[in-house]
Amino acid sequence: MTVLISIFASDILPIFVIAGAGFLLARKLQASVKTLAHVSFYALTPCLAFKMLVTSKMTGPQAGRMALMAVLVTCAMGLLARIAAIPLNLSRAELSAFLLVVMFSNGGNYGLPVVMFAFGNEALSQATVYFVTSSMLTYTVGVFLAAAGRRTAGRAILGITKIPAIYGVAAALTVLATGISVPATLMRPIGLLSDAALPMMILVLGMQLEGASIPERPSTVALAVALSLLAAPLVALGLAWLLGLWGTARQAGVVLASMPVAVITTILALEFDVAPAFVTNAVFISTLLSPLTLTPLLAYL
Repeated sequence: MTVLISIFASDILPIFVIAGAGFLLARKLQASVKTLAHVSFYALTPCLAFKMLVTSKMTGPQAGRMALMAVLVTCAMGLLARIAAIPLNLSRAELSAFLLVVMFSNGGNYGLPVVMFAFGNEALSQATVYFVTSSMLTYTVGVFLAAAGRRTAGRAILGITKIPAIYGVAAALTVLATGISVPATLMRPIGLLSDAALPMMILVLGMQLEGASIPERPSTVALAVALSLLAAPLVALGLAWLLGLWGTARQAGVVLASMPVAVITTILALEFDVAPAFVTNAVFISTLLSPLTLTPLLAYL
């Protein structure tokens, strides 16, 4: 018990303190979550991805296995969600929302800081690969689900080009492949922006949670939350074993897969009007309950 309390206090509680500050900013000062989300998404996250990969000791095959794990976890959770939804008699919009909240975890705002606090920078580099891959899936598969067939494949593919972190990864891979040295004139501002990424993500998380309300279908929300927090870690542990991921790679992949529901799903649900209240409540409740599952998982890893 002492170990669990120590892990919670050092690795998870700091995130909730910062998220609490974001919650208060939104509640008391009506701060614009959209503006801060844009700053994080367009300016800070690409720099974080670039710095983490350029300074990482990870090899190409390791990055490939981590990306593959993100894809397989997402597919496996989608299959579980579809099976679990059969007896629920959900409408088309509700089914899309249910799949969204189960398939996509909060690897950015929440997962990356937890990995950094618990396992250090090398694990954070591994987690960055998982996060970027998951982001690509969110803006392709996630958009397809939210649009419920109203968006063409071409528009979904075009959406990938609008993910700034992709360009950060591409630039980092170019540097690693060519062996060129990034001048300090560029690396220092990139480093400063990268350092600001994680705290900004957590503030945005707290600000977005401020909009939660009482769920209309609590049993459905409970099932979605249970799949996200209880089934996902087991799926991730099994896939990590199958893919031969160990050490920091296993720690990073399993932790990011086990995060609560991704905040970005609320944006997709609002954009396409697929049960936005259900999605927001799934995000809120899974985030509040996540310390109960993440703390023993971190101790195990």
